Amino acid sequence: MKTEHEDNEIKTPEAQPSAQPNNLSIPTAIVIAGILVAGAVLLGTPNNSNREEVKVPQPRGVEQQAEGLENMREISRNDHILGNFDAPVKIVEYSDFECPFCKRFHGTLGQVMDEYGKDGQVVWVYRHFPLDQLHPVKARKEAVASECANELGGNDAFWKFANRFYELTPSNNQTNIDTVLPQIAREIGLDLILFNTCLESGKYDKHIEDDVENAIVTGGRGTPWSIVVAKNGKKYPLSGALPYDSVKQLIELALQEK
Repeated sequence: MKTEHEDNEIKTPEAQPSAQPNNLSIPTAIVIAGILVAGAVLLGTPNNSNREEVKVPQPRGVEQQAEGLENMREISRNDHILGNFDAPVKIVEYSDFECPFCKRFHGTLGQVMDEYGKDGQVVWVYRHFPLDQLHPVKARKEAVASECANELGGNDAFWKFANRFYELTPSNNQTNIDTVLPQIAREIGLDLILFNTCLESGKYDKHIEDDVENAIVTGGRGTPWSIVVAKNGKKYPLSGALPYDSVKQLIELALQEK
């Protein structure tokens, strides 16, 4: 589950004014910082040796973002859940298996679960957000493969698939899916014939598209895109592969909500 942590340096910007300064100063700063380091957006992204450089759309105001967050589909036991479903803080991540920043953030959320998941304070919810403009064909098929793992082996198999996939693969369309997908299926104990049949069936295409559409209407413009939900239902946007300390700040803020 461990991967290298985000190597971008985040300088937290000045907090924006708010009617509730104690509650909003940290998330506002995190929102702005997150937008600046989003791993991939729906526009073209030239690559360099360190990170994907992106043209970031003009960010919307915090109030508009907050409205979009209310469009998040309700969390259910049909989601891919890691941790205590009834945890007071829920992190809903919309992710792309081919995104290198998602690969890094997967490790960061693994750290979160090591610290906050064991005692039931945080639950991690994984949803799909394959960016077809950046990662055509492969990202969608990998998302389908994870659903097939879930179908054949349950929730545990889904997380085993996701962890192993991020561990094995280089991201950015360099994955040989014809080799890697059956390899992972075999490693986690799935029936390969049933797995391949599921993979070609198209049965999960609509489910994945529903996830993509939900990510977009909540304000997602790139991956990883996450929403932190406090016990009282208050939602905070978390855009990009922020470093662990920034995510921890947001979780602590959400835990304080009554």
